[in-house]
Amino acid sequence: MFEKVKKNGTEQLGKTNRIVEGTSIVGDIVSKADFRLDGELIGNFTSQGKIVIGAKGSVKGEIICNNADIEGVFHGKIKVLEILNIKSTAQIHGEVAVGKLSIEPGADFTATCTMLTHSNPVIMLEDGKGTEE
Repeated sequence: MFEKVKKNGTEQLGKTNRIVEGTSIVGDIVSKADFRLDGELIGNFTSQGKIVIGAKGSVKGEIICNNADIEGVFHGKIKVLEILNIKSTAQIHGEVAVGKLSIEPGADFTATCTMLTHSNPVIMLEDGKGTEE
């Protein structure tokens, strides 16, 4: 009588992956859910959700996601389709492409920045790779 209709993206609400301080990953991460990184990632990160790089976290590589908060260190290329929040403790070096950008005073922002005019959300393919809709 009542059918449960699966809503797009809502099955991942409230689910956050976490890499804790003291953990180092070399390789690529693909996630449909939000992600918090307080450790180290050397590689690429793709997500349909939000990534938070904590104050002790660092990433060297490429990030593609819908939203991001950065408190730690990032070296590489980042594409945030919606909002990138850069906190006062952050160090950003490389290339940045964003829909909207917020930088707190005190942040180290040494990057080229491109504002995206029209962005499609990141969609995960069957092979685990991210693409834009």
